[in-house]
Amino acid sequence: MLAGHAPVDAREADSIARFLEVVPALSDPCNEDSDIRHVTASAIVVSDDAGAVVLHLHKRLGMWLQPGGHIDDGETCPQAALREAREETGLPVRHHDGDAVFVHLDVHPGPRGHTHFDVRYLLRAPQVAPDPGQGESPEVRWFTWDEALARADDGLRGALVATKALLGRDSTH
Repeated sequence: MLAGHAPVDAREADSIARFLEVVPALSDPCNEDSDIRHVTASAIVVSDDAGAVVLHLHKRLGMWLQPGGHIDDGETCPQAALREAREETGLPVRHHDGDAVFVHLDVHPGPRGHTHFDVRYLLRAPQVAPDPGQGESPEVRWFTWDEALARADDGLRGALVATKALLGRDSTH
């Protein structure tokens, strides 16, 4: 997956190098309990007309982020991204054109001293009102690309820029 992927910026290039160095050496890379370093999966959820992206206000971090999280036992990364996006947004999300499309990789600190190697996928959904699941952040909403980019931290910004480019939208931010 990473072999043919061109990083969108220096942060993603560094993330890819760290992923390739660390993850193959992990005994159970998707299990959050086996090592403080593990793979997570998230989604850049784009409206069907490609004019908007959905973000949620993370309950603990207080930041607008893409939906995502840990990978359950027996799940693939694309399956986890889909499940997490459904749980956190309540939207009828699906993989872009019916197939998992990897768009970005970001390595960042997680809770409890963990490091997340976050694999990000493009998902699509109709632009309907979000309805997050019980216990999820109630703050979920659609943003224009410019609004989302204005709220994004460096890791999310790269994912948004990469997704816009993949969809043939203006990627000047």
